[in-house]
Amino acid sequence: MVVFDLYSKRQARLRGDDADVYRYDHMPQKLRVQIIHILDRALGSREQCSNYVGHVEQSYRLIVQTMRQETGVFSLPPSSSQSSPYIELREFFLKEASVEACLDVVELAFRTIDHMSRRFGYMNKDGYDERADEAIADLNIRFKENAVGYQFVDGEIVRVDSELIHAEAVKPAVRLLNTKEYAGPHQEFLNAYEHYREGRNKEALNDCLKAFESTMKAICDKRGWAYKPGDTAKALIDILYAEGLVPPFWQNQFASLRGLLESSIPTGRNKQSGHGQGATPTTVPDHMAAYMLHMTASTLVFLTKAEESLP
Repeated sequence: MVVFDLYSKRQARLRGDDADVYRYDHMPQKLRVQIIHILDRALGSREQCSNYVGHVEQSYRLIVQTMRQETGVFSLPPSSSQSSPYIELREFFLKEASVEACLDVVELAFRTIDHMSRRFGYMNKDGYDERADEAIADLNIRFKENAVGYQFVDGEIVRVDSELIHAEAVKPAVRLLNTKEYAGPHQEFLNAYEHYREGRNKEALNDCLKAFESTMKAICDKRGWAYKPGDTAKALIDILYAEGLVPPFWQNQFASLRGLLESSIPTGRNKQSGHGQGATPTTVPDHMAAYMLHMTASTLVFLTKAEESLP
């Protein structure tokens, strides 16, 4: 893949510049330009349009004509109908205000990459399956890096998580943990999302568990509740229940929550990434990592709000 972990990216992570995780209503100019670079490599660039008219020009013309027809225009603004398809598409994509229209372009363009560029001899090159797969992988990495909540999967642009979950769990978790008392779990939770956005799903699960355990320890420290330094999730959960973080008359209703706290986050981490993987390397799929991140966020919100409600 042609994606590098630059010095500036590492410094941004250290500064915590990407605390808000995902957005759905904004497509940064940086991401638009990065996508054009991917298209240039996979479908061909402006210069290649003249060299491989039968391939490159045809690919861009198909995307532009589809967009014109579906949006009911004769040319994509701000270009005139005299522009080449490559220039018309690029200018439209760089200047279009509607995120949905931009995603339409991305979906059409990467469907074209997925199908037309795999044909034998595209731009007189062999082995283009690898180039197409790399382009799709690079696109999904750029979405994650820019905190834009979409992926290209099975020929379609899809949300990587629910707006409701993001609004009701992820954002509150980031906000509630962003205090001196919760500095440790706050950083671990952000690290988990950073790992997920960069495709390091095993590391994401490890940091989910760290954030979960650190939040419980921070609550114990804040309230003066004793625990052992080596206590893991189960022992810490027992302490929180014993100290009345959840009132006794609610504990029957929260029986399922206790099962969730005791098994889901620790088990997900332990089974998928916490121990040796054996002879066959284990892989944590994206949907599992996303699920565990959301589950962790919801649990951290519950724990911190429960602590706030105590007298």
